[in-house]
Amino acid sequence: MSDQKRQQSWKTDLIEQALKARSFSYAPYSGYRVGAALLCKDGTVYTGCNVENASYGAANCAERTAVFKAVSEGRREFTAIAVTGGRDDGEMDFAYPCGICRQVLREFVDPEQFVVLVGKSPVDYKEMTLAALLPASFGPNNLGL
Repeated sequence: MSDQKRQQSWKTDLIEQALKARSFSYAPYSGYRVGAALLCKDGTVYTGCNVENASYGAANCAERTAVFKAVSEGRREFTAIAVTGGRDDGEMDFAYPCGICRQVLREFVDPEQFVVLVGKSPVDYKEMTLAALLPASFGPNNLGL
């Protein structure tokens, strides 16, 4: 398998896992369902979905769900995340991570190297770095860590 096909293969797989995670979303208020699949440096993938709450502030995004699951299992090194989202009516959108999710990801990754895949489908996606999504970010290095 060529390097290009291998690269495409892991991206496709990650987006497919995010789409599956989206199916578990609990979004009775917004009707906007999101799924995420977080790729660890060791190849492990953690998925998450958004979980809404009647008090709104107690809701959790798909990306943070995936990160918190990974961290709670001892993982701290991540290379990529795939995010998918859309309305209950099936219309998919390019669902970019919110500001809080971008900051949570920034805690654990090199923003210049971390890949964010935002997809409508495994073949319809946009790829960017976290640095492009969160320019001039504040992270552990700002605290001398």
